[in-house]
Amino acid sequence: MIDDAKAKGNIRSEVEKRLRPLTLPNFITLTRMAIVPFFVIAVAEGDFRLALWTLIIAGLTDAFDGWMARRFDMESIVGAYLDPIADKLLLVTAYVTLTIPMGQAVVIPLWLAILALFRDFFIMVVVLVLYLVEDIRDFPPSVLGKATTFMHIVTIGIVLLANLTAMPSWIPDACFYLSFVLIILSGFNYIYRSSRFIEVARQERADGSNDASA
Repeated sequence: MIDDAKAKGNIRSEVEKRLRPLTLPNFITLTRMAIVPFFVIAVAEGDFRLALWTLIIAGLTDAFDGWMARRFDMESIVGAYLDPIADKLLLVTAYVTLTIPMGQAVVIPLWLAILALFRDFFIMVVVLVLYLVEDIRDFPPSVLGKATTFMHIVTIGIVLLANLTAMPSWIPDACFYLSFVLIILSGFNYIYRSSRFIEVARQERADGSNDASA
């Protein structure tokens, strides 16, 4: 009885810890979301140095809050959802802002911004469908997905630098086309992985039904 009560207490404590919204890593994540408007204002006013520093600070805080959560046992369900939302908010805002001509020497092509936004929307729809239809709750990012996100960050940084200093045009152009290739490849990869996840989930349900009827 004592052991059962202790076990239940440990489970309750773990659940409460995982659900806690106000942790230092989550506060840092919220701060990262709060600096997004400063990026937009900096680009609109032609202050690409400030915009670049905003991007760097966002990247550093992204790495720091994740490390802190793992190192000091501050991981939470709220943080697991909040962190990718903050990342997407910055990337989408930066892509859209740098696509709009506001006197910049170099802008992100409209076709690339549309393709990147469509990919993110497609992924959200796929994840939602997998959850609602197949009850698949865990859909970790692939290597191609991470590479695409990394290339988005590099592209944003290169465009900002190209508006700060003289840079050969082939450098941002190479970033644009490499981003295009990765977006396409990661899109097809998500389709393939989704089909595999569905097959595994259905097979597990079928095996469970067979075991129950045996």
